[in-house]
Amino acid sequence: MQRMKSEINQFPPEVIFFGGTGQAKVARPIIEHYGSKLVAVFDDSPNLKKPFQDVPLYLGSELNEWIQIRKGLELGFCVTIGNPHGRVRIKLHHELETKGLTPITLAHPTAFISKNAKIGAGSQIMAGSVIAPEVEIGQDCIVNTNATVDHESFLESGVEISPGATLCGLVNVGINGWVGAGATVLPRVQIGSDATVGAGALVINNVERGQKVVGIPARPLKASEASG
Repeated sequence: MQRMKSEINQFPPEVIFFGGTGQAKVARPIIEHYGSKLVAVFDDSPNLKKPFQDVPLYLGSELNEWIQIRKGLELGFCVTIGNPHGRVRIKLHHELETKGLTPITLAHPTAFISKNAKIGAGSQIMAGSVIAPEVEIGQDCIVNTNATVDHESFLESGVEISPGATLCGLVNVGINGWVGAGATVLPRVQIGSDATVGAGALVINNVERGQKVVGIPARPLKASEASG
């Protein structure tokens, strides 16, 4: 289910993050700007260094017990894990909702979001990004710093558009698609589910499901290149 712009940045007083690396660090200032407090971070990575000295870090396996201790309190959540783990974000989103937590949809105050754009629950729109008219973004997507999603583009759930990337309009990106930093996707191009566009690439043709493309113009990455 998609949430309209009017529901962006409407957070419960307390929020948790699932994911304790860089994405958490860029998301925290947004929720604090709008008056919410980050009360805990969860992550499944053993021996992970705390991302914040003033916020406790727990293993994901500790979540159920932690929620029981705070039973009755309204809690928001954001899955702060970047790609290629878009499908993990979607899975965790559903699991956390079943535990009674509320997904939040956040946007940096400097992001521009058109009034008729649709932004899915759990998505994250970062500083300086542009979401143009009639764009539709699914659940648990990340549009990163200074990225542009131009008119009438459609991002399915779990997509990440990396910093400085540009979708030129009428572009479709499938589930867990990942457009790398500084890449440009020309109008009407289709990016398949689980596909990856390399940093700085210029995509002029459709990208098949699961395919990795690089270069100017973008071409499929050969198995020997990927392993090397």
